Amino acid sequence: MQKYVWELQHVSDAEMARLSGPLGVSPLLASLLITRGLLEPAAAARFLAPALQHLHDPFLMTGMRRAVERVEQAVSRREKILVYGDYDVDGITSVVILKKCLELAGADVQYHVPERLTDGYGLQPLRIREAAARGVRLILSVDSGIRSTTAAQAARSEGIDLIVTDHHLPEAELPPAYEVLNPNRNDCLYPDKNLAGVGVAFKLVQALLQRAGRERLIPSFLKIVAIGTIADIVPLLGENRVFVKIGLEGLKLPRNHGLKALLESAGVLGKQIDYSAVGFRIAPRLNAVGRMGETADAVRLFDAEEEDQARAIAMRLNDKNSWRQLEQEEILKSIDLKFKTEPETFSEPVIVLWDPGWHRGVIGIVASRIMEGYGRPVLIASVAGGAATGSGRSFGSFHLLESLHACAGLLERFGGHRHAAGFTADASLLPELRRRINEYARQRYAQMPVPSIGVDAALPARKLNWAVWEEISRLEPFGFGNPVPVFQDDAIPVKAGPFAIKDKHLKWKLAARYCGEAIWWNQIARLEALKQARSFRAVYQLELNEFRGERSLVARIRDLSLV
Repeated sequence: MQKYVWELQHVSDAEMARLSGPLGVSPLLASLLITRGLLEPAAAARFLAPALQHLHDPFLMTGMRRAVERVEQAVSRREKILVYGDYDVDGITSVVILKKCLELAGADVQYHVPERLTDGYGLQPLRIREAAARGVRLILSVDSGIRSTTAAQAARSEGIDLIVTDHHLPEAELPPAYEVLNPNRNDCLYPDKNLAGVGVAFKLVQALLQRAGRERLIPSFLKIVAIGTIADIVPLLGENRVFVKIGLEGLKLPRNHGLKALLESAGVLGKQIDYSAVGFRIAPRLNAVGRMGETADAVRLFDAEEEDQARAIAMRLNDKNSWRQLEQEEILKSIDLKFKTEPETFSEPVIVLWDPGWHRGVIGIVASRIMEGYGRPVLIASVAGGAATGSGRSFGSFHLLESLHACAGLLERFGGHRHAAGFTADASLLPELRRRINEYARQRYAQMPVPSIGVDAALPARKLNWAVWEEISRLEPFGFGNPVPVFQDDAIPVKAGPFAIKDKHLKWKLAARYCGEAIWWNQIARLEALKQARSFRAVYQLELNEFRGERSLVARIRDLSLV
């Protein structure tokens, strides 16, 4: 029954006292701060109250002063400026904020957002030459460009100054651009290395606004920065935490027609917006056009000058998202069928699957779902015209990029990092890739990694109350690097259930005063096995349910085992 290894973190009484006394917080909140690496009262206090004054001086970033001066020169000379983006939410939001900042400065600005299926990733020399033909003299890349040496050379040969703003790890040599803004440059001492692409673009915006004496506008930009930061799954610590905390507050009162229409279409306008609403409702609508086509619609949305125009674009984004969901579900259904007809494939250390009918734009999402469902590293590939485009996901100590390096002779291109990677290959070599990567896994790992869940503290559901909820809420905004706390209860007090919800989920009534329900999403297959259980061990996250003016606490089960 238990699917994950539960890794309960232990915090001593002395460690808790070191924070709870000076901060005036409960031992529980002190322990949650400690499990997030906040061991000193000053750092913990700053974490609990992120503010604008915590942002670093943007001119601490190597190359910032020279980049700002070149942009100001282009604005004063009315040179044509191109903002060159990327097709994911991070890249789209980067384009939106930098374009808006330049327009406020009076710049003659254009933008280009590449299409995933035709342009591919990164700056393309062809697009650089097209920009030169239109008279562009300055290009600002966002969320891309750090490895675009050929494109940088093309810009130089066309007499274009290229300023790269990116957050991805650079190669040994930087591209030959006019300037490169990236906190991960070896020679950059900028204090925060965890910025998303939109975070680096914002530091340029911040510097330009400061020089223009318009710092008061910074909070309005952070609404969009928060969306891109959450979507790119960077640690919500340091400056990222400031961006998201202030940005989410700003989303309560959107003024931009496009942003308002986006929130309305996602069903969150006028509601409390948290990281989950951004990650699962807002960002997917922007991401869908990047996956399914017509990426520029996402930028046009924020340019809309009329409410009706904004709503029409938001509806198109909704349609793309619905199409993305349908494609995703069709692939998952076909994989379920493969499980029944090819069970040996799913018993391998690494699951490798492919099909000519699978849409390239959603295979990354599918890979994540299959990894979570089967508890194994996964490669999923779409095949078209004899070529395979693949995406992989892994967890724990299984280093996905290293495993692809071991199969490099079979791949045309590949890249990524430990837990996420992509590749292209001749489709005829996919069976050999499956064999080779599994051979690598068996040789490299005596025992394959097992999915695990980090547990913050033991907290029985019977002890939950509103004071506990309020303390936990002080850790918001949650996200990568600051996950929603996970608690363990070795005797969940079942009053009745489980009951089926929408033929997909399980729900229990609990014998606990403040936490009256437990829900386990997408676990209907376990209904019969759990029918007789009056008590069970579980790890859970605490959530707030509001219905018709009534509030209650709900335990969202992450994993369980029978007592």
